[in-house]
Amino acid sequence: MKRFVSALFAVLTLLFPAVQAQTGTPAVMKFSELYSKVTVRGIEFSPKLTGLAGQKVTMTGFMAPPLKPKLDFFVLTKAPMSTCPFCSSAADWPPDIVLVIMPEGRQLDPYMGAIRITGRLEVGIKKDDETGFVSLVRLYADKVEDL
Repeated sequence: MKRFVSALFAVLTLLFPAVQAQTGTPAVMKFSELYSKVTVRGIEFSPKLTGLAGQKVTMTGFMAPPLKPKLDFFVLTKAPMSTCPFCSSAADWPPDIVLVIMPEGRQLDPYMGAIRITGRLEVGIKKDDETGFVSLVRLYADKVEDL
């Protein structure tokens, strides 16, 4: 019976992300789950992504090459990259990156290996007034772990 309940819960959290949010466990968001479609007309957010907006999630990926030595924000990518994908417009936004914003006063050193980010998910086009950078998906990090 315990195995059945665990399996049922796993299915429910995949189908209804809000179920996972109620348990206090961050939902796992994969890069492949960010968008429903990527076409010449633009990017369509997935139901999972929009359903988790404003909630705590966990994503695993790699830090894109940084723009400065100490980081209060960085780009999370699904695979290691050699160039910065963030220096473009929303129309050119690659479908496999997420902007990660560190808490006020906290900075990271650049890191080359895989990392796991836990934080609040924000969805929608946003331009940073200070840098001019445009993002579609952001994680406001609570926790950054080296893997």
